[in-house]
Amino acid sequence: MASRIITPWLRGGAALALSGLAACTIGPNFLPPAAPLTEASDYLDTGLPTRTPLPLLARTSAEEPAVAWWLAFRDPVLAALEERVAAQNLDVQTATARLFQSRAQLGTAAAAGLPTLNGQGSAYRQQFSKNGTIGLLSGSLGGVTGGTDPTAPLTNGFESYTLGFDASWELDLWGKVRRSVESAQAQADASAEQRRDALVSSQAELARDYVQLRGTQEQIRIDLANIKVNEQILDVVRIRQQRGLVTGLDTANAAQQVEAIKAQLPQLQQQEIQQINALSLLLGEPPLALSQELVSGRAIPPVPPRIPVGVPSTLVLRRPDIRRADANLHAAVAEIGVAEAQFFPSVTLSASPVVNAVDPGKIFRGSSLQYMNVGPSLSIPLFEGGRLKSNLVLQRARQQEAAIAYQKAVLQGWHDVVNALAALKGDEGRRGRLARQVADARQALALSRARYTQGVEIFTTVLQASQTVLQAETNLVQATAATSTDFVALSKALGGGWEATFPAGPTPPLDLSRISIPPGDLTPVGAGASSN
Repeated sequence: MASRIITPWLRGGAALALSGLAACTIGPNFLPPAAPLTEASDYLDTGLPTRTPLPLLARTSAEEPAVAWWLAFRDPVLAALEERVAAQNLDVQTATARLFQSRAQLGTAAAAGLPTLNGQGSAYRQQFSKNGTIGLLSGSLGGVTGGTDPTAPLTNGFESYTLGFDASWELDLWGKVRRSVESAQAQADASAEQRRDALVSSQAELARDYVQLRGTQEQIRIDLANIKVNEQILDVVRIRQQRGLVTGLDTANAAQQVEAIKAQLPQLQQQEIQQINALSLLLGEPPLALSQELVSGRAIPPVPPRIPVGVPSTLVLRRPDIRRADANLHAAVAEIGVAEAQFFPSVTLSASPVVNAVDPGKIFRGSSLQYMNVGPSLSIPLFEGGRLKSNLVLQRARQQEAAIAYQKAVLQGWHDVVNALAALKGDEGRRGRLARQVADARQALALSRARYTQGVEIFTTVLQASQTVLQAETNLVQATAATSTDFVALSKALGGGWEATFPAGPTPPLDLSRISIPPGDLTPVGAGASSN
């Protein structure tokens, strides 16, 4: 009897579900935005139109940049530190935690398209007062039996056993759930790109700090060498003073030059400690944890002889910030579909069947079945006070904002590469001239010392030559460090460094086949027509 009543409702619900197979997926599809970069684009024209063009460095090429670009420095200490960034950097760990959050939200969005089922059960005994209304009525009517045995004494109570479940399923007729899942998937992809961006930034920051540390240590070495040279000059001056060849003025000038150079050492040593601490923090280590690895000075890592830079059109594939902007745009387009689906009716199938008996031995018999709220229900939005329209306007405005952000990210990436190339070429040219200046300054100092020893030159010339050497060597160290830092900035601008650590593909999508309506076209599409 019960099955004959429930079956028509189930058939009707199944018919509604099958009719949804032909339903539309409301909202625009996502189309990959056209980036203002083409395969024919390159970085060659980096000069001003009214001046001589500033071409690429002679050793650059259009080949794809190396993934582990820091290996081009050929510094084993730096390479070992870079290998630890992904696992130890706290910013990367934070981005990883956020990625897990976004993936959990994706699962929550997908669950909205599945039925919900809640079980229920109860077992209780109810005893009525013999002096109450039910008790008096029970006495006048012959009592209330508490079991199935007709010979049992009459009582004023009974037992009841119930088992059942509540089930409901909102049919995704208009694609609201599928658009929500599409948006959540895009947001998970954006979180994955955020993690890659954090890794790229941390790798570049570590290399930059490492280069600066080696520059500081090189400056300390230069100061110590200059102190030694100027102490030798001071010894010569003192000997000449003892012989009566010069006055105490030359000795005082030579002594103050030595002290002036020595005065620079505490500040440089302070910088060395701070830079080691900066590297320690990047790897999630306490202060000075890397001292044993880094205290021994090494040369500043030189710029490699060959620099592959690729072409601008490949930036959208490599740079995580551009990829994240693309994913954010995808999510914004999908949210428009979610907002549009709110205008359409929603159909929900529900049922609450239970079995109930006063005798637990009969609870699973067909005659114990009872049910309520079995069948479909329809909800149609009639008046929302403008809420649905305002929400749709909001989502469209967010989509426009995301499109602008994507365009800016692409242009910013192109600017970063061109600026880094210009800085690298400029600093390399400066470094070459400073290297020649250092050679000339050292020769001038040697000649002035020899002439001063011979008594044909005044000490002021020697003092000025010594100061020039120190300043030229300092400038050369700074230019060398700047050139290597420019290469780091170029490598970061090109977007490499994450491919070998994190997968290149997007976050694996959930199995959407479990949702009431087939998922339709969720491939990267754009603000075009709705899917039918």
